Amino acid sequence: MIRAENIKKIYRMGAERLEVLKGVTLEISEGEFVSIMGPSGSGKSTLMHILGLLDKPTFGRLFIYGKDVSSLSDFELAQLRSKTIGFVFQQFNLLPKMTAYENVSLPQIYLGEKRKRNMATDFLKSVGLEERMNHRPNELSGGQQQRVSIARALVNNPKIIFADEPTGNLASAQSEEIMKIFRNLNRKGITVVVVTHEKDVAGCAGRIINLKDGEIVSDSGGRRQAETKHLYIKKKSRINLYEIAENFNSAAKAIVANKMRSFMTMLGIIIGVSALITMLAVGYGAQKSLEGMMSSLGTNLLIMMPQDRKLAGASLGAGEVSRLDGRDVEAIKAVVPHISRMDANVSGRAQAVYKANNIRTSITGATANYAAMRNSKPVYGRFFTNRELENMEKVAVIGQTVAENLFGEENPLGKVIKIKRRNFRVIGVLPLKGASGPSNRDDVIIVPLTTAMKSLLGRKYYQAIVIEVAEREKMPFVQEKLVELMRRRDHVQEGRPDSVMVMNLADIQEIFSGITRTLNLLLGIIASISLVVGGIGIMNIMLVSVSERTKEIGLRKAVGATRFTILVQFLIESSVISLVGGALGILLGIAAALILGKAAGWAIYISPFSIILSFCFAAGIGILFGFWPAKKASLLSPIDALRYE
Repeated sequence: MIRAENIKKIYRMGAERLEVLKGVTLEISEGEFVSIMGPSGSGKSTLMHILGLLDKPTFGRLFIYGKDVSSLSDFELAQLRSKTIGFVFQQFNLLPKMTAYENVSLPQIYLGEKRKRNMATDFLKSVGLEERMNHRPNELSGGQQQRVSIARALVNNPKIIFADEPTGNLASAQSEEIMKIFRNLNRKGITVVVVTHEKDVAGCAGRIINLKDGEIVSDSGGRRQAETKHLYIKKKSRINLYEIAENFNSAAKAIVANKMRSFMTMLGIIIGVSALITMLAVGYGAQKSLEGMMSSLGTNLLIMMPQDRKLAGASLGAGEVSRLDGRDVEAIKAVVPHISRMDANVSGRAQAVYKANNIRTSITGATANYAAMRNSKPVYGRFFTNRELENMEKVAVIGQTVAENLFGEENPLGKVIKIKRRNFRVIGVLPLKGASGPSNRDDVIIVPLTTAMKSLLGRKYYQAIVIEVAEREKMPFVQEKLVELMRRRDHVQEGRPDSVMVMNLADIQEIFSGITRTLNLLLGIIASISLVVGGIGIMNIMLVSVSERTKEIGLRKAVGATRFTILVQFLIESSVISLVGGALGILLGIAAALILGKAAGWAIYISPFSIILSFCFAAGIGILFGFWPAKKASLLSPIDALRYE
């Protein structure tokens, strides 16, 4: 079953070289009960750890069923420890947060196949602990803990049991019970190897091997001749649902067991995620507000206004030399291509009265194209027509602020209001536009351009002509042609300033959009720094966790866990901390954004993308900063981890 050839184990402590095993050669056949004896420091425990695949020899070769174990991968070695070997430790090595039943069930997690129900229960009954299976180790006596350790070693039906000083911490009566269990196991065909320094314990074995100073000095029982069987390692899937479930369970227990520490670790993630959500909500809100404002002005629009002209260094005021009127509109239509619609405007302020209510508001005179060009189709009623424009009819379309202040809950449609003591009939209510700084775009009354110029504002010339370009790409070309046309019409000499100013709303919108995108990026980077700081906190805590649970790592490897399994276990733990912190941070961030928007009056937009981004970022932080501690845990040698203090 086992053949060891010239096994040597050398430890190096600085410049000092300590040779614990000095060329041990032995064979163990199936069904033997072997006792390895020797004084302290003789190397008997080291030999057992090498034979049980918990440690590796410095020199020499080890064969199990004829297979050289040095050629096996970590995955194959873990399978051997899981299915072929069972360990009983002197210090019991029971996980303190698990019950006796859960400790016994632990090796079944790493079998890679469906667990048999009630196996742990049956083996606990076989060692007389059926009434203590739901007790934790600190609720059991030393003998009971050792019996739990034996049940754990047996649960996967191993072919060989290695027991290291199994009675070293027990009273005489308990020692006899334990050795009786081992004798019964051996009678059932299980190979038993016991390491001890007690002669009465060794006397239970059929074969006694004595070690001294790392060498075999006697082998009283000899060895049984048996045919060497070949080792066959059944392949299993590396994705084990039982392992994943156990990893999540272990992560939850570790978090609950250290509530305050876990919360303080999550706090960095909570703050980082909430800051990211809040800042992105503010940034997106500003962007949406700007987009709404710009879209309400219309798309592909050029606004032409008289240029502020100067004479001898003194400003003559906008429109004092260049003026805009209907003839300019006709000239533009005739000369400049790629124009789909045009609108001329004048504006001013006036008193509006309805019954006992009166307000001072903005009056805008416009053409019938205003509604279509400015995305201002009335939500109630209609806009005025070209016929009403030509007839200078006294009709009005009011903004929602005007409707609220003048009419309250009353329906304004068809009602008559007075503007400068002239009666105007309300025919429509504009859509909600919102405020932009001190300017409220809903506090406005739109009337026909001719009516505003003749009856209300007394204007002879337009304040602006708005041109809608058919294609966005043609806007610079149209803008250039407008300036050229107006220079000719106003007889502006070469080298003199333009007579009109043409604003490209698309360019302005693009500039502001670029600013808001940059703002969002900066806000996101600032908030992400908090997440990185939180990730460093996770890494530190996971390093502490690895240090605290080193013996647990060694035990899990001893019962069949691979390096990959341990890596995934600690990655899941760091990810759970990060994801729980991320979820709490999202809730806090949403609440903070809503409170901030209400208190400061800012536009807030919490996008689903920002929530998904924050959650994924939190998960990524957990995996990224948890990887090094998890990797460190996975690389621990089983025996080094079990010996850790």
